[in-house]
Amino acid sequence: MMFTLGPTTQQNYPKIPKIPLHLHKNHTPKLLLLCFPFLRFVAMPPTLSFTLAHYLALLLVLLLVVVEAHLPANGIAGEFPTFREAPAFRNGRECRNRAHGESVFHIAMTLDATYLRGSIAGVFSVLQHTSCPENVVFHFIATTHRRAELRNIITTTFPYLAFHLYHFNANLVRGKISYSIRRALDQPLNYARMYLADLLPANVRRIIYFDSDLIVVDDVAKLWKIDLHARVLGAPEYCHANFTNYFTHRFWSNPSYAASFNGRDACYFNTGVMVIDLWKWREGRYTEKLESWMRIQKRNRIYELGSLPPFLLVFAGDVERVGHRWNQHGLGGDNLEGLCRDLHPGPVSLLHWSGKGKPWLRIDSKKPCPLDSLWAPYDLFRHSFSLFSDS
Repeated sequence: MMFTLGPTTQQNYPKIPKIPLHLHKNHTPKLLLLCFPFLRFVAMPPTLSFTLAHYLALLLVLLLVVVEAHLPANGIAGEFPTFREAPAFRNGRECRNRAHGESVFHIAMTLDATYLRGSIAGVFSVLQHTSCPENVVFHFIATTHRRAELRNIITTTFPYLAFHLYHFNANLVRGKISYSIRRALDQPLNYARMYLADLLPANVRRIIYFDSDLIVVDDVAKLWKIDLHARVLGAPEYCHANFTNYFTHRFWSNPSYAASFNGRDACYFNTGVMVIDLWKWREGRYTEKLESWMRIQKRNRIYELGSLPPFLLVFAGDVERVGHRWNQHGLGGDNLEGLCRDLHPGPVSLLHWSGKGKPWLRIDSKKPCPLDSLWAPYDLFRHSFSLFSDS
């Protein structure tokens, strides 16, 4: 259909009444003045006139401007996504009562509007595959002032879940963060993993930290029970990765910086899956060590990749090795294009969509990667009805 504004050609269209452009109250459509009362005060040359079609076009443009101004990037003004209620998961007979502290597994994750859908899927996957789901306690960390809404989402989605919700003060890191190659890596909440020992109660000795873009397909108790020996942190290591690429030439050309790896068999590890001894962390004051490197980064630009390099600087070469099956990472592609990737060879206990591509975004855009179908069964997102839906 084509709309014409102004005079038409010789075709027999019904005449549209013209209205003076000076918008006198006796001639202006009431609906237009009701929606935009300021138009009463707009003075226009009386020699010009608008058809009703002009007014409708103006109304449409103004409505679009108002809607665009109030909608954020996710398309819903100030709204968190909604989720279906997960089924209840109960302990097997072999599980000890949660009253015994040693039988409780503690898991930390962050919550925010952008990654909430991924976090919910991650929690669901843990509960579905562990033999003692009632013994899992989640520790959620958020920066938003709308924590009451987040609490309600978790409670209604997982009515039987044991969890705590903590506020992370973004000001702790805001002055220490330097821009990286991807905006998502610069968010204060991405650095909350450095402050777990400060946020969690002192009686929580060990914590598993999970990113919000992964699912667990094995019993998390196996990961919980790994022996850290004398080390503070355990994670899968990838010694085939080119370690030098994680730091700039300015870092390697500075003898004092480069010497920080002397005497260490340093390997890359992904900080999206970590087992941490919080007591040893506090004793070693590791948060201060990480912050120290962040301050150096602000001055000298020694790396490009968010919160990962400080962990490598402090821990690489002193990490308790965990089986690669516990972090099949990189499924989100690289940090620039987010292209599809295959699994690493070997068994799988955890799938991790680290990188730019996230499964829920690719699924919604109808451009999923093959492995995104493994994430989809854990997606509890409640899709709202749309007049333009394909179904």
